[in-house]
Formats: sequence, C-alpha cells, structure tokens
Amino acid sequence: MEFFSSQESLNTIEWALRAVIGFVFFLILAKIMGQRSISQFGILDMVIILLIGNIMAHPLSDEGLGLKGSMITMGVILVLYLLGILLSLRSSKVRKLFIPTPYPLIENGKILSKNMNKARISVDVLMSELRKKKTEDIEKVALALWEPGGQISIFLKSEYQPITPSTFGTPLKPFQLPKTVIKERKVDYVKLHEMGKDEVWLLNKLFANYKDVKLTDILLATIDENENLTIFLYHS
Repeated sequence: MEFFSSQESLNTIEWALRAVIGFVFFLILAKIMGQRSISQFGILDMVIILLIGNIMAHPLSDEGLGLKGSMITMGVILVLYLLGILLSLRSSKVRKLFIPTPYPLIENGKILSKNMNKARISVDVLMSELRKKKTEDIEKVALALWEPGGQISIFLKSEYQPITPSTFGTPLKPFQLPKTVIKERKVDYVKLHEMGKDEVWLLNKLFANYKDVKLTDILLATIDENENLTIFLYHS
C-alpha cells in the first residue's frame, strides 16, 4: 500500500492500482452526491470526465512531471469505463447501480416529499420544472418522474391533456402508465405483485397472444390498464 503515500517514482502496477482506486472512489462520491449533482451526465460519464481532466492537467502544467504515469492512469480508467458500460448492458443489477430507477415526485396531484428528498430537490426546483413544461397546477399532474439524467417527465391527467381528433366521442379515462413486466428476457415479479398477478398468469397471457414467442425472445413487454400485453422482440 506504499503507492498511497508520496513517492519519488512509481512502477506500472502501482500507477494502475492508483487508477483503479481513484476510479472506485469517484464512483462512490458520485453515488453519494445523487442524481441532481450528476444532472445530464451519467455516473460513469461524470467520473471519467473529472478524472481524465484532472490527471491530464498536472503533467501539462508542471514540467517536473512526466507523461508516463498519467498515460498509464488514463488508459486503466478508460478500460474501467468501457467495462462499466459493457457490464451495464449485460447485467440489470449493474445497470441499476449506474442508472437508478426513476423516482415518482407527483402522483395524482399529490407531491411525494420522501422521493423529493431522495432526488435532493426542493419544491422551488419542482415548480420551476413544471413551469418549463407549461404546467401551472400540480393537481393537473397524474404522474411526474425524476429521471436518472436529472430531468422530470410529466404526464397530465386525462382531462387536462391536449385535445386531438381521437379525443372526440371517446370517454376520458384516468391516466395509467403501462407497466413493464418483462425486460431483457427477465420477468419483473415486483410489478406483477403490484398488479395482483403472478408469473403463470403472465406466461398464459403471453402464449395466448403470441404463440410462437418464447420468453428468451422478448426485449420488452408492457401491460396497460386494460391488461393488454405489448411485446418488443430482440429480432423484430
């Protein structure tokens, strides 16, 4: 662990170990800082920008520092960054670490203060975002989600949505966001439990509507308020 302290010179392995520890440390800091601090950047993107910018600045401004150590460090960090992206594409657990689940901030016209604390935003920020979407009244909002990128997605109640030709002659129905029940070949048992359903019900519905489709073929499957199943395959 001597590479933690000041050294006159470091070998290649010690430079690489410093890069790994620095990368993990910044990941932890970014996670603690929360989504609001990350804003438009993802956790991995913010970490790579901060680390590489800081590493490259020192040897470029100090003639007493060589480029070898900085280049090794940046190379290791780049590999870790690409590995993180690859793992997030392959594993839903890793993806949840880097891309948190959206927080509902408003449901049926009511502010969820606990989730606002999780997202680390104030009522003033929430109201500002609503005004940007030309929504002046919280009670008109059916659902507002705090997205991982720092933006707020707003869905108005049916009676306040813009009028379209298909609206005429059609009774208004309460807004319902379709529930994701299958994602990347895996059944979401939490969503099924919220609906009061189980895996047997889902598979029966799947095979009744899509006879030749297997669970392993499904990229995404959603169910709306009328229990209509919509699927998206890996190879359409």
